[in-house]
Amino acid sequence: MNFRIGNGYDIHALVEATPFVLGGVVLNWHKGSKGHSDGDALIHAICDALLGAAALGDIGTHFPDTDTENKGAESKIFLQKVLELLYLHQWKIANMDATILLEKPKLADYKNAIAQSLCKLMGLKQNQISIKAKTAEGFGAVGRQEAVVVWVSALIFKNN
Repeated sequence: MNFRIGNGYDIHALVEATPFVLGGVVLNWHKGSKGHSDGDALIHAICDALLGAAALGDIGTHFPDTDTENKGAESKIFLQKVLELLYLHQWKIANMDATILLEKPKLADYKNAIAQSLCKLMGLKQNQISIKAKTAEGFGAVGRQEAVVVWVSALIFKNN
């Protein structure tokens, strides 16, 4: 078998009166992610991790913020296109591990829904996706509730 590891990262500013979408789930919060698309930092980091693992570029190459077609787009669409690229190149996802750095809202009540949403979007089993949430203990932009940061590691493989 041929294995590859990819890492993804994203950061988005949090702004008032904007929907807060993570992993395709809308969080009940007065702030949301500012972005050219729907600002789903988790899906953006997943796309980068998968594209990087397969050596297929990055999210900005495939879905540039200069393209008006991407303005306000659901990030789920980006993920579906990335999955199509992986399939085209015969890659399969072994597992993914995500860490979300966010002061508020607390994600304990959302982690399962986010994992289920991603499983459905990606055709994966629950034991292939790990969602972890951390706070910044009041430090920096995350600690001031000005940003959300996400890191994702993904392992892909193909049978040779």
